[in-house]
Amino acid sequence: MRVIITGSSGQIGTNLALRLKNDGHEVFGVDKRRNTWTNDFQYLLQDLSGNYPSYATGIGGVDYPKSDVVVHLAAHAKVHQLVREPHRALENIVMTYNVLEYCRQTNTPVIFSSSREVYGDIHRFETEETTADFAYTESTYSASKIAGEAMIYSYSRCYGLPYLVFRFSNVYGRFDNDIGRMVRVIPLFVQRLSRDMPITIYGEEKVLDFTYVDDCVDGIVRGIQALVAGKAQNETINLAYGKGNTLVRMAELVGKALGKTPDITLAPALVGEVTHYIANISKATELLGYKPHMSLEEGIPRAVEWQLNWTAPDGVAAVDDEGLSAIDQGGGSGLSYKRASAIGKG
Repeated sequence: MRVIITGSSGQIGTNLALRLKNDGHEVFGVDKRRNTWTNDFQYLLQDLSGNYPSYATGIGGVDYPKSDVVVHLAAHAKVHQLVREPHRALENIVMTYNVLEYCRQTNTPVIFSSSREVYGDIHRFETEETTADFAYTESTYSASKIAGEAMIYSYSRCYGLPYLVFRFSNVYGRFDNDIGRMVRVIPLFVQRLSRDMPITIYGEEKVLDFTYVDDCVDGIVRGIQALVAGKAQNETINLAYGKGNTLVRMAELVGKALGKTPDITLAPALVGEVTHYIANISKATELLGYKPHMSLEEGIPRAVEWQLNWTAPDGVAAVDDEGLSAIDQGGGSGLSYKRASAIGKG
């Protein structure tokens, strides 16, 4: 199978690409930043948020290899950054439009990465896909995901484009310690607690559904197979562990894995945050045979061990103490292939 992954330098994209390669599939990535984790698959350096005219065989005048499916993961994913800088939410929508135009013209099925943020700040015991109420949009980030879903549904109805939408929830684990770029809570707590530094938890009663990255990737792979085979199409599916944990409990597990007692300051939840979410994953189980295996109690020690022991392979930019690689600090936005000739705009 041939798979294009946008956002291939991120945590989920990198893990997915390596899983697919290991399973014998062809992978081609697209991302605007270099992959700081691995050199094991080819990708194109391209900013997908440009206002590009439609191009029949690629995006932005660049030809893409033929594929059986596109997994669209590329997005600005820092909720509070998009609250401060709402133009990035618009860029998320533009990225999705550009990908959909490519898929429409090549008749390529698409998988869209949405988020539990689309449910808003709900307080139900468990959330299934049909309970999303878009009147309660909490942030510009969630608005960009809602808009992305709407674009997917419209392309399916207007052009017959097959799709799956996955709503992810707090994915953590391997390839997730670029703290300066993403400020994800688990890597941040690992870094600070390992240095005997205090941590702040915004929302003492906040309950979230943490998903170990291998479980998430397994669900996506199952979705790819089902979508391409025509066994599951035009569905919106929660991908999560299916159990809630407080941030306090998560911090305690990080401290336990490090042999530390966390010094925790409690503060109110921030503007735009979801404070309670537990996914109903019965649809993923029914349609895809999805069965997550990694509880938070098992996953946190693995995530901590990986972060403490990770070193960059030869030829890959390492992440420094502030979480920024030399590439990220450079700020260039040119277009080139990794392990290929430079092409396109400056």
